[in-house]
Order: sequence, then C-alpha cells, then structure tokens
Amino acid sequence: MTSRTFFSKEEQQKIVAAIKEAELNTSGEIRVHIENHCKEEAIERAAEVFYDLKMNQTAARNGILFYLAVKDHKFAIIGDEGINKNVEHDFWNDIKDEMIVNFKENRFAEGLIDGILKCGKRLKEYFPYQSDDVNELSDEISFN
Repeated sequence: MTSRTFFSKEEQQKIVAAIKEAELNTSGEIRVHIENHCKEEAIERAAEVFYDLKMNQTAARNGILFYLAVKDHKFAIIGDEGINKNVEHDFWNDIKDEMIVNFKENRFAEGLIDGILKCGKRLKEYFPYQSDDVNELSDEISFN
C-alpha cells in the first residue's frame, strides 16, 4: 500500500467532498497531503509541505493543512498565521484528539473527514464564508 492507495477512490472522493463542504462554512482554505514516510516530527514536515504547496500565500493567511504519513502512522494539522493569531491555543489539539479516536479504530477516512468538517465549522466563527469567496487553493488531495 502506498500513499496514493491508502484511501480507496471512493474515500478520496468523500475527503474532497468534505473539504468542499467545510469551505462553505469558512473562507479558510483546507488541503490534505498524504505521503508514505516522515523522518522528522510530523509538524515539522507538515510545515515544509505547507510552504511547498504555497499555502502561506492566501490573502487572509488562512490555509489549513491536514498532513498524514501513512506508513509511519504520523499526522499533523497546521494553520497559517492568520488563523493561529485568532484561535484559542488548543484549537488544533481538539480536532486532532477526535481524529485519533477514529484512527485508533482503523477508521482513517472517517477520522480525516470528521476533522475536516469540524475544522470548517469551528473556523466559521473566525473566518466566515464570504459571498465573494474565491477558492484560492485546490481541494484535491496532494501526494508525495
């Protein structure tokens, strides 16, 4: 199994649909990146991927990355500075904790989808969806 085949095509479609649904609540820009291995701490690698995907270039600095290294069983969620300076300190931890419950029961797609949807709902308070919102980042899953 590789990063590209970790989720079935149907699960990948559901993940992308969750991103689109979450982005109807918030102007935040959500991406998912999946790769096989992560040699460093997941949060450090997620930060590298965040910049590689140019997620730091949104107008409101409100990009969110869900990062998974499937063979090493690591994941992280990071948000850009526009989000982090507005949300409470444990904002991402609450979402991660709920995802972990699903992951421990091998419900990886469900955990990721739940995390994405919760992120969209919680960010609505800080970054509500605007009628003139432009989708600045691709909703498609990226792989390495």
